[in-house]
Amino acid sequence: MRIAHVILSSGFAGSERSTAESCNAQCQEHDVLLVLRKQHRQESTGASIVDYLDARVRVVEIPTRLFAKHFLQVALDAFQADVVHAHLRRSTRLLSRCKTNAVKVSMLHLGINGPQFLQMDGLICISPWQLKTIPQDYAGDARMIRNSLVPHPQIDAARRNALRQEMGAGPDTFLIGGVGRLGRSKGWDILLRAFTKAELPNTRLTLIGEGSERKKLQRLAGPAVQFLGFRSEVKDYYQAFDLFVCPSRTEPMGRVILEALDAGVPVIASDADGPKEILAEYPGVLVPVENIDALKQALRLSWERRIEPATPADVSAHYLDAVSGDMTQFYRDLSLRKRSEVSAPRVMPTNRLGHFQDA
Repeated sequence: MRIAHVILSSGFAGSERSTAESCNAQCQEHDVLLVLRKQHRQESTGASIVDYLDARVRVVEIPTRLFAKHFLQVALDAFQADVVHAHLRRSTRLLSRCKTNAVKVSMLHLGINGPQFLQMDGLICISPWQLKTIPQDYAGDARMIRNSLVPHPQIDAARRNALRQEMGAGPDTFLIGGVGRLGRSKGWDILLRAFTKAELPNTRLTLIGEGSERKKLQRLAGPAVQFLGFRSEVKDYYQAFDLFVCPSRTEPMGRVILEALDAGVPVIASDADGPKEILAEYPGVLVPVENIDALKQALRLSWERRIEPATPADVSAHYLDAVSGDMTQFYRDLSLRKRSEVSAPRVMPTNRLGHFQDA
């Protein structure tokens, strides 16, 4: 198959990582194109999805705003894709306006936040709750496909100690970590307030990520809190944490929770849609969204149980090979459905008396 992915964001966070993993897995057997906006590097960090792509993935850059739809159409015409897979709202909106015989697919990294999603031939849901939001009159096909995860190798003791030292943690320090964009929806202000109220002895909190709320969050933070910014090798850091916290106000899926579980770290998360479904399947502690006192109590309980070994979690159902296979099968199913619809005999409309009438 000839598969084109389209993502018009900048930087490298969860949606970009998921897209890169799909491209890298699919290019092993298929011809893969990735369409990006020209300003795909995040200004503050320099991070971009292109730094994480297999060399076999072709990349085309289109203008960020002016004539973006035109140049997307040009790229798709030149590539002659069998499948075009859009990621996030803007990519889906532009794809909905493009003329192509290819199957049009969009992944719900967030949710159906625009009518353009319902113009796709197929929708990929990454959490079961999203399936419940698909309108009954949606003409396409929606399928639940787990978010992908590339298992991370175990780091050695020297690397773990070096990372802990970087985060100001000694051998006996209880180190709490959080990873993600520093935006309001991620709830870092809730965690900072709960951490302050918990008053845990010999404990530090490290947040890894960048975002518009950084300065505001730094004003809330005490001396035991560190902001590391963006880290390309972020998966190493999970293994240096003693506890991982995801305090999101809204979280469609919660990819960082899977990464923490893969690292063998205990997890506390808010009961937003995605985390609630993940921790119904895997070990972890849920607290109500935006409940500072409940999160404070969960932090204290984790500190009291800090010498207990973490409950192992088998997250292999999310491994990339299996997920990529499910995704390409969905592409094939959609292609077969589209071909059958095109080849179906046309039924002439009739009037109320049963006589054929001109279309």
